[in-house]
Amino acid sequence: MTQNPPLVFDPATPRQQVQRQLSDLLATAGSQAAMTEARMLLCAALHIDHADLLREGERPIGAHAERLADLIARRLKHEPVSRILGRREFWGLDFSVSPAVLDPRPDTETLVEAVLAAIGSRRDERLRVLDLGTGSGALLCALLANFPGGFGLGVDVSEAACKIAAKNLAALGFAQRGQVVCGDWAEALRGSFDIIVSNPPYIAHAEIATLDPNVRDYDPHLALDGGDDGYAAYRALASVLPGLLAQDGVAVLELGIGQGPCVGKLLQAAGLVVMTTRRDLAGIERAIVAKMRPQDECRPSLSPFFGER
Repeated sequence: MTQNPPLVFDPATPRQQVQRQLSDLLATAGSQAAMTEARMLLCAALHIDHADLLREGERPIGAHAERLADLIARRLKHEPVSRILGRREFWGLDFSVSPAVLDPRPDTETLVEAVLAAIGSRRDERLRVLDLGTGSGALLCALLANFPGGFGLGVDVSEAACKIAAKNLAALGFAQRGQVVCGDWAEALRGSFDIIVSNPPYIAHAEIATLDPNVRDYDPHLALDGGDDGYAAYRALASVLPGLLAQDGVAVLELGIGQGPCVGKLLQAAGLVVMTTRRDLAGIERAIVAKMRPQDECRPSLSPFFGER
């Protein structure tokens, strides 16, 4: 988005008129969802919901004009709306987000879809879920929402991210069925999990500077940087998955553009079988699904968190 002079809104301007002005301003600045963003930011500035905006559209924005100008100025500096509001919807659930966590995006919902397809009729079982690099806990919570008898464990190396994930688990009512642990991938983990998911960092280090400013300047680089070639996290995951995945379990990892073949080879070399990949709504191969080889009967002892079943 382009730089703009300081914004000033007349407190006497009706809400609906301001919304149209904001939509035009954001569209001119490059927003692909200008109307929606204008509505969300206007409602946030005025501390109202969409219904209030529709019902009292002719009411002046009043004393909230200065706050509105501040929010719009932040958006014009490429800050995502979810960052400005501190909230993001994912899989129909409302999540708190902070600068410490990756902004959960619709593309990542492809992993949830892939898990549901792979699990099939087992949804009502006491499934054990592991989310490696949990961030906001979006994947973990979305899966717990779909598996009413399931138990989940989220792991992240960032203490700040772990706090956000734990907050979201509690806010969404999953605190009794979920736990967050701060650690480096699967370090010190014991267990046999039915479902393992991960949205690992997969951007090559040198490419981070070329990313869209919405991502480059606001997502934590810890959650983006995949090392020199973008595959460092996949190598780490491939090395630990065989020791954590139940014999009849599934592992689903998010993919960067064009990374499917190489990630598949890493998983196969580690003793896993690639079942399928799944494309997101843009047609990009976004998730890879793997399982243990049938002849591999190695099953580690279960974690006390899940207990014997």
